[in-house]
Amino acid sequence: MPNYRRAWVPGGTYFFTVNLLERDRRLLVDRIDDLRGAFHMARIARPFDVVAVVVLPDHLHCVWRLPEGDADNATRWRHIKTLFSRSITAGERRSRRRQAKGERGIWQRRYWEHLIADERDLATHVDYIHANPLKHRHVARVIDWPYSSFHRYVRDGVLPSDWAGGTWRR
Repeated sequence: MPNYRRAWVPGGTYFFTVNLLERDRRLLVDRIDDLRGAFHMARIARPFDVVAVVVLPDHLHCVWRLPEGDADNATRWRHIKTLFSRSITAGERRSRRRQAKGERGIWQRRYWEHLIADERDLATHVDYIHANPLKHRHVARVIDWPYSSFHRYVRDGVLPSDWAGGTWRR
């Protein structure tokens, strides 16, 4: 069995990638209000700051900053995934193993986590998040993707509305 190592840093800032189990679904954007509601309820139960986020049809990326003295992002993700899953009528395909465990077939079990090391690392990950709709060719300009904290960054004067100029380089 794999040994998943998590960075437990109280008050830490983390980058995450979370995927749907079936990567050809559009569930996250089709049910964006349910996803927003799940985030909202999770933040009420266990507060955290969303530094940046982008929601794509089949996965999402975000950067969170946890409160001082708190390093538990796993419970927060479990809460978000559970609340979102409960908002959707059951009926998706499920493996025998998931059926035996009473699990839904919506989310991949794990998620990618990276502890942000410094301000440069943070800036790199926030840029990656905001450019992700371009990378996946969902839009020609970052500003055209509605499910992104990019709009907050523009509103707050942190980034110009034409940021990235409609191109993305790996």
